[in-house]
Order: sequence, then C-alpha cells, then structure tokens
Amino acid sequence: MPTIELGYGRGSIKFDYDSARFDILGPEESPRLPLSDSEIGDALDAPIGSSPLEDLIASGDKVLIVTSDATRATGSAQIVNLLVRRLIQNGIRSSDIAIIFATGIHRAVHPDEKTELLTPFIAQRIRTIDHDAYDSSQLVQLGAMDDGTPIEVNQSLKDFSKIILTGAVGFHYFAGFTGGRKSICPGLASARTIEATHMLALDFKSGGRRAGVGAGLLQGNVVNEACERVAALIDPAFLVNAIVDQRGRVGQVFGGHWRATHARACDVYSSSHARRIESKRKLVIVSCGGSPYDINMIQAHKALDMAVQACVDGGSIILLAECRDGLGRADFLKWFDSPDSRTLETRLKDAYEVNGQTAWALLTKTERFRVHMVTELGDDEVRRMRMVPARSLDEALANLEPDTRGYVMPRGAASLPLLS
Repeated sequence: MPTIELGYGRGSIKFDYDSARFDILGPEESPRLPLSDSEIGDALDAPIGSSPLEDLIASGDKVLIVTSDATRATGSAQIVNLLVRRLIQNGIRSSDIAIIFATGIHRAVHPDEKTELLTPFIAQRIRTIDHDAYDSSQLVQLGAMDDGTPIEVNQSLKDFSKIILTGAVGFHYFAGFTGGRKSICPGLASARTIEATHMLALDFKSGGRRAGVGAGLLQGNVVNEACERVAALIDPAFLVNAIVDQRGRVGQVFGGHWRATHARACDVYSSSHARRIESKRKLVIVSCGGSPYDINMIQAHKALDMAVQACVDGGSIILLAECRDGLGRADFLKWFDSPDSRTLETRLKDAYEVNGQTAWALLTKTERFRVHMVTELGDDEVRRMRMVPARSLDEALANLEPDTRGYVMPRGAASLPLLS
C-alpha cells in the first residue's frame, strides 16, 4: 500500500491507504526548490503595477514593515530579512525601520515566535511593534464605514512615512483569499472595525452566508471590498506576497502595488490550488497541513471548510488538527451553548463577535456532516463543538464502513475542491 504523511502539529501522522479506495486531493506541488534570495530579489526588481522599491523609498523615510503573526506560514524570515537589507542599502537607517505584527484579534506574538518569524539577526536589530486591537491608545480613526462604525487602525500606520506589506496568499473561507489588504484590515484594525467588516459575511435577512462571499472569490465579495477600502486609506507604498510550499518555504513571490500585486498572486494561487473533482464522496480525511495551520481550533476550522466541498451531505469527515494552543479563544465554546446554527445566527445578529461567526460556520458543518476529530483538545471540548473525538486516525476510521470511498486532503486549507 502507498503511504502518505499527514501534517499534525510539528510532526505527522503516517497513513497507509488503499489507492483503489482513496484519491489524494491536494495542490499541485512544484518539484522545484524554494526560491533563493537572488530569485526573490529578481521578482522585486520587476514590480507589478509599481515603480521599483528603491524609487519609492528614499533616505530620510521612516519605514514600517507589516508581517503576519504565528498563525501563518508566509516565508517572512527570508522576505523580511531581504527587505531590511535592501532598505539599508538604499540609505534607510536601521533605526528608521520597524516591523509590526498584523495580529488582528489574535493573541500577541511570543518572543521565541518573533525570532522564528524574523530570524534572530532581524529580531535583535530591528524594533518590533505588537498590535492590540482592543487598546484604544494604539489606534487612530481614519473615517467611518457605511453603517457609521469608526474605521480605526494602528497609529503606527500614520506615524511612518512608508508602509510595506508582506504576507502569503491562500484561500480564505469568507474573505476569498488571505494576503494583500488583510495585512491592514483585519491585521492592524481595531476590534470593532474588524467586527464590522467580518459581519458583512452573514446575510441576516435571508439567513446564512451572503451571496458572493466564499473561498476563492474576490469580485463581488463584500468582505474583500470592505477590507480593501480600509487599506486604501493607508495606501501602502509596496506589497510583497508569497505562495509557500508544504513546509512554509517561499515557492513564488510577487512584489509591487498592493492591489495589483495581490490580484496577480491570487490568480496564480487559484490556478494551482483549486482542484476539479467529478463527484463528492462519503468520506474525506483532511489534515490542516500541520503547524501553524492547526495551531488552534479557530485556524483548523479553515481546513474543515475546504473538506466539506468534497463530501456529500450526511457523509463523514476526519479532521486531523493538533491544536497545541487550544481553541484560539478562551470564550470560543460559549457559542456552542446554542442548540443549533439558526439560533446561533440570531445571537450573532443581536451581539456579533468575530469568533462567534467562526463557531456558527463550524456548527453548520457538524449539522450536515459527521465530523471525527483527531486532536489534543479535550474530549468534552470536541463534543461541545458537535464533533466526535478520536485519539488516532485508525480509531476514527474504525467507526466507519470499511469500503467507503473517499478523498485524502493533506493540506486542507490550501486545496479548494470544485465540482467539474
């Protein structure tokens, strides 16, 4: 039997599978090596819709580099290192450069994570800033949204003369794609600005997800458009977005104007990560891809969102997600006090919270599918989220019919199944 390694935390779970029963459903992995520093430099020398970085930033500018937090694999250690060196070679003093982590409403980045995300050399020499979406003293108002909600972002975005965004492009289950404008909103926005943009994903009049909102969708996606409007108020000088491989290394990179570059990167990503299938099946085994994609339940849900696209209603899904950081929010489980997703949606209409929407999205799936979860979370936590706990993949499979045909998704959140 063939064997596949399915990412689980910082390790993996080995699965010997029957190729007549299971098909592997994953992105098209390039056989080539990750990009070298020189190759990334070549991409920055040919920017998309923009002048070269050296023509945009001059001696005397104060430069803020925005990078993702520990819940993302973006190739930041290599990319930020190259950007800092390039800026210094262009006459920018290291004291005039800072790096801010676009954490949104996630927890702060730990000191050891900063070293990993930036390299020890950069972490020791360049000032870093921690964003807190709940700290009003860090925030500045830029205007208001259509409903009157203040548009608030981190003050640092106005304190520095030039902003460079970095990150990685991937599917996002309601913003369409990660990367680009998301480094500003939700990455560096206030909690209430984040809530106002994320709430747009739900249609409280008709019920359920709003039309045009979903993975791989940008045009007509109101969440994407709202986040873009916030980012446009900052008008970043330059964007560098990567497509990373299964080990989080830079496989492709795009640099240039923040909007045009992100659009190009999304097109390229979609062409290699959306997978056509002839039919849905009764069983899907999905791994988040290991750390950091299964760092907590809120992140792990993104892989489950992709798995349901390949599973028939009433079918079974086995989710492999270590969740070494737990649920992602201490109060996440409170939303599962609701008896069903419709009741939870009503709660959100009256008292919206971003993580409540994640809970709603999870609950809509566990109502349609039988979800078994291999995880380090407690059994009671898993059951409260309406899933079946399992300590191993074999244990989960033992509860299913032995001849059921299925798919195996080794990088769940990076694969979008589409019916032919």
